[in-house]
Amino acid sequence: MQPDLSVVIPIRNESPSLPQLHQELREALDAWGRSYEIILIDDGSTDDSYAVMAGLQAADPHLRVIRFRRNFGQTAAFAAGFAYARGRFIVTSDGDLQNDPHDIPAMVAELEAGGYDIVCGWRKSRKDTFLTRRVPSMLANWLISRATGVRLHDYGCSLKVFRAEVVKSLKLYGEMHRFLPAIASEMGVRITEVVVNHRARQYGKSKYGLSRTVRVILDLLTVKFLLSYSTRPLQIFGLIGLAMGALGTGITGWLAYVRLFGGQAIAGRPLLLFGILLIFTGLQLVTLGLLAELQARTYHESQDKPIYTIREVLESEAPVAVRQAVSTRG
Repeated sequence: MQPDLSVVIPIRNESPSLPQLHQELREALDAWGRSYEIILIDDGSTDDSYAVMAGLQAADPHLRVIRFRRNFGQTAAFAAGFAYARGRFIVTSDGDLQNDPHDIPAMVAELEAGGYDIVCGWRKSRKDTFLTRRVPSMLANWLISRATGVRLHDYGCSLKVFRAEVVKSLKLYGEMHRFLPAIASEMGVRITEVVVNHRARQYGKSKYGLSRTVRVILDLLTVKFLLSYSTRPLQIFGLIGLAMGALGTGITGWLAYVRLFGGQAIAGRPLLLFGILLIFTGLQLVTLGLLAELQARTYHESQDKPIYTIREVLESEAPVAVRQAVSTRG
């Protein structure tokens, strides 16, 4: 039987947290009173996390464990969890006990009552170090919100609830799990935020730091391009190319005027080479945009992938003309 809820949690070297995490999940979801499953993904742990998860799974039929051959990253772990999840709703969370499982029922209730597709947690009172964790997070949230147009206070909070059909169709790469609401927004989903409880880390140390900032920025550029120009790449490459070509044409035109009507020598001017460079670079970008258009069309047509998504279809059991024809033949 299909469960109502699947909880997907990536795990990497969180052995001390696992018994308490499992206990809190069971307490919260058993009290909720609806069917559920818990999916833990061992993302190449080097401690005894898998052994602990295997022991917990042997005693709990609600628990499913997926073990990677090596460390593939949190995005890959979420993607695997989404693929194996059977619930109508899918919850994502961290395995370090900083997210509170008791927030899950209220988040699902908000999703159902408000007709939302995604409910995101907002760690309003965050229990992390200010300089190394909260300041970079605030800057990242502002930047991602501005770049994607999906304004959230806390993109970094892993505690989120999704309708299964929203995330199962997404293809995730790199560090894109943090951009799930922005990526899903391409389908026209409804998104909201709720304040959730956030707790200080009890065991181990965080695997996030300032070193991930560059990768986040690069993935943000990818997401921005996919959201805005994946089906019309010529509009970005062509626009830049035309602007550079126009500037180069203006520079060389002015130099030609100076040479023809002013009698000044222009052969040794660096500006001439710069103008020619702009013209040729502009032509190359326009050509690149046309080639990208062909590739985008080949991609969508070869996979029979539509450029739209449908929320629902309202129709009668059969078109009127069909029903009339059937009744006439009968």
